[in-house]
Amino acid sequence: MIATHTPDQSNKLADQAAQSADHAIRSTQRVANEALDGLANSVQDLRHTATPLLNRAAEQASSMAHRGVEAVREGTHQLRDKARHASDSTVSYIKEEPVKSMLIAAATGAALMALITLISHSRTRG
Repeated sequence: MIATHTPDQSNKLADQAAQSADHAIRSTQRVANEALDGLANSVQDLRHTATPLLNRAAEQASSMAHRGVEAVREGTHQLRDKARHASDSTVSYIKEEPVKSMLIAAATGAALMALITLISHSRTRG
């Protein structure tokens, strides 16, 4: 059976279809707006939560850098003290044992020269 519609029925169906499409568009716009509002609120919440965390992380990084600088400064001070002590000990040893000190210095110089000669010969052959 074939349904036949009068022009009034066709207009009524077209109007209903247009209203349904309009309703679907408005509903989609409302859902999209609600989703965007929710996303904007989530971003704001995240920003409010992240800001203190970032500030705390920056403070901790600054504190760690300060402690690092202090540790390097203390290490440098200790190294300087040890070098000064070694220098003083060396001077005292040289004053107490001048002949022995000269023999040790000569032996060290000879060993260094032998090492340098050995290294230079291995480079020229390689």
